[in-house]
Amino acid sequence: MTSDGNGTKVILNAAAGMYRQAARDLLAMSGTDLTREGGIGLVFNNVLDVSTLDDPGTPTHQAFIELVDGLGEAAAELSVVLFRGETAELGVCVSSENPESGVKFNWSGTMLGAIDPRRRITGVNIAPGMAIIALRERGFRANGISSVRKALALRFGEEWWNNPEAMEYIKMAAEPSVLYDQLLQHLNGWYTGEFEQIITAHSIIHLSGGAFEGKLGKDILFPRGLSAELDNLWEPPEIMQLCAEWRGMDDEGCYKTWNGGQGALAVISPDDSDFFLRESERFGIEAQVCGEITERDEPIVRIQSSFSGAEITYSPN
Repeated sequence: MTSDGNGTKVILNAAAGMYRQAARDLLAMSGTDLTREGGIGLVFNNVLDVSTLDDPGTPTHQAFIELVDGLGEAAAELSVVLFRGETAELGVCVSSENPESGVKFNWSGTMLGAIDPRRRITGVNIAPGMAIIALRERGFRANGISSVRKALALRFGEEWWNNPEAMEYIKMAAEPSVLYDQLLQHLNGWYTGEFEQIITAHSIIHLSGGAFEGKLGKDILFPRGLSAELDNLWEPPEIMQLCAEWRGMDDEGCYKTWNGGQGALAVISPDDSDFFLRESERFGIEAQVCGEITERDEPIVRIQSSFSGAEITYSPN
């Protein structure tokens, strides 16, 4: 069982008028943390706190109808049951950076699923020479959005949501998360009659701010004395590059705050790489080999940045 939410990306959804897509962020944040351990999401409960639902027929009320309709569509895509939900009008307890916004909300949820101990992904068998696959992400997912909003304010003014020149970029920043769960669950054997792994994923890292250093390095590789060389990462989305420019962020700051263009990494045998990439394409997900697991005297994670080409190195210390 995993719980998460959309964070402050809801402000971007409201500013862009992109309500139907917001549920993809909610399910990506709540479900992929279960999938990365080899599990499968089955039942989802959500909590939608709003300032006001307003009266039926108003733009605010219609926005929340689109929000929940989008949740139904995304859940159907993932074959997840929407079992329970709680919606509460909390007035001033739910606010927004944009005081004029009629649609103010917080959205979170809990995914209940199943894990087969035989196919649980723990990272225990990671070894030098294994390939690292990067699954492409076209936006920010729901991480580092406070920094995105700061970038918009620096470029378009403190009331960036009211600047017509900003709308194109607000919509780009509100791009919904890519859902990787069906692909990864398929490869882990959940949809085969025998429930046997099609490919053994030795580790899956759900990327968010600081994940290259923290989730890949400190959580997985460094305790095992292993390293990683990542020299073929996806190019960051255009809006991510622009936000970095507007904020004056260096490459290390970008990878510490955002995903850099990949929402997840998978560590697999190099013999399985071609099949993994073909299956990714079949599921409509862009993937590429971005590096490999190595072994050194002192463990590191070394990244060749796709922002500027700079080299970034993380170590246990």
